[in-house]
Amino acid sequence: MRSRIARQIQMVSRPAGMPEHEHFRMVEVELPAPAPGEVLVRNRYVSVDPYMRGRMRAEGVYAAPYPLNAPLYGGAVGEVLEANDESLKPGDIVLNQGAWQDRFVTKATRVQRLEPFDPERISLYLGTLGMPGMTAYVGLNRFGEAKAGETVFVSAASGAVGANVCQIAKLKGCQVIGSVGSDAKAAWLKSECGVDRTINYRTCGDLTNALRAAAPDGVDVYFENVGGEHLQAAINAMNPFGRIVACGMISTYNNAAPEPGPNNLMLIVGKKLRINGFIVFDHNDMRAAFLKDMTAWIKDGKIRTRETVVEGLENAIDAFLALFSGDNFGKMVVKL
Repeated sequence: MRSRIARQIQMVSRPAGMPEHEHFRMVEVELPAPAPGEVLVRNRYVSVDPYMRGRMRAEGVYAAPYPLNAPLYGGAVGEVLEANDESLKPGDIVLNQGAWQDRFVTKATRVQRLEPFDPERISLYLGTLGMPGMTAYVGLNRFGEAKAGETVFVSAASGAVGANVCQIAKLKGCQVIGSVGSDAKAAWLKSECGVDRTINYRTCGDLTNALRAAAPDGVDVYFENVGGEHLQAAINAMNPFGRIVACGMISTYNNAAPEPGPNNLMLIVGKKLRINGFIVFDHNDMRAAFLKDMTAWIKDGKIRTRETVVEGLENAIDAFLALFSGDNFGKMVVKL
């Protein structure tokens, strides 16, 4: 019989500022045998993502808040160990929302069987071929409407979303400027992803001046991942009728109290700017096109990926916290 002892990371209290280890605990639970229509899954990779911080708040941000004393959930890729449903069999690789635990029982309808183009790279379905990649694809195409010859500015440009935005924009014939927090990340964006110019926001001094120097003809599309000073600089540098695509603002996620926003919002009126916030799960009508295009680009070497892989579920909390200090390079995943 397959082992049905599962390790889970649960949230036991809600952080007011930066989360700490005391807000979580590791537990072991015994799982039941799969009932009819259910499967037992062993996760092989689990995702930690910035959006999870919003779900730790009592009011939620992106979606319903995580309950206390229960495993946190999010994207994961696992292997079916036991199947009590005809649609799946042991050994099938499945995409699921059972992150932060190494085993779990769920309805077969709540997992998605994958046919990975490369069995050695199934973690891509948590990054470039998963939610972050689709966020980049939907945001840039549906809301950014980036066109050849335009200038696209991307914050958190080497991250799981940002790196894909940069490369899709280059495929569309755009000039791309990426903001990052280290010279190593800037070098990778230029050498591997074809980004035209980079800004190290930690060392550039005034970000508005740095962006104007990098984009002397102005910015047409800003892909917002950070907020705060980045949003203010982008608004200052935007061209008339520019588009701001907002999928996250990681600089504010751990604030115990709201901070003052940009003081140049009146420019939205004068420059006739358009700002669109969006949640990728509202746009599943684009999923088939995204998977077709992105898979082809990866196979052809037109999209490069970078991952930070942390070993062991017991290290998932540290992996999650590293997202807010910029210690990750590309998509952060935990290998089980």
